[in-house]
Amino acid sequence: MSVILEFSIDAGDFELGQVLRGPPPMHIELERVVPTGDLVMPFVWATGNDHEAFEEAVRSDSRVRELLVLDSVGESHLYRIEWDSSSTALIETIATTGATVLEARGDDEWLFRLRFPDHDALSKFHQIITDRDIPIYVERTFTLTGDTGHGYRFDLTEEQREALILALNRGYFETPSDVTLDDLASELGISRQALSHRIRLGNEKILRSTLLTTKAPVE
Repeated sequence: MSVILEFSIDAGDFELGQVLRGPPPMHIELERVVPTGDLVMPFVWATGNDHEAFEEAVRSDSRVRELLVLDSVGESHLYRIEWDSSSTALIETIATTGATVLEARGDDEWLFRLRFPDHDALSKFHQIITDRDIPIYVERTFTLTGDTGHGYRFDLTEEQREALILALNRGYFETPSDVTLDDLASELGISRQALSHRIRLGNEKILRSTLLTTKAPVE
């Protein structure tokens, strides 16, 4: 069963963040990580208004072997970074534990969202991070169940999930609403009160999962 880990880390506490945080200030998004032999090559989008200075600063860092511009869209450039093999502890750990980078972005602070194939892979990641003294702050972890195929479960019951998806698809949350609770309840074959209860509890679970985080350091 897939496991999602979300964590934050200060840019100064890992190599990629140190090199890319500027000056000049840029917003960075990690697109993917490609292990190649003994090297780990990140692909990153950098958004800002002084790419020439940014490229000069990155190339001047002794930990960077090569920086290549692959694409440009407005103020965003896609780069491939070839690193010294000993200078990518966090990125290397992500690659070697089989994690998929779902999202990674930041400037002075980075947020990572990783998907691991199972809890064993997550435990391995945690152990390596601890051994290497990389100070990440865990925001939250949760699992993706096999019966949904994709998407986040947030501990919803099947009835709550069904009610929320129907309400969303029918435009119940639009302003003004495209459909009434009575219409939705009739479609599901339940009472208006039962549907209202499912939607309220489902919304509460989602809000608690997304807004109330642990933000605890890994020890």
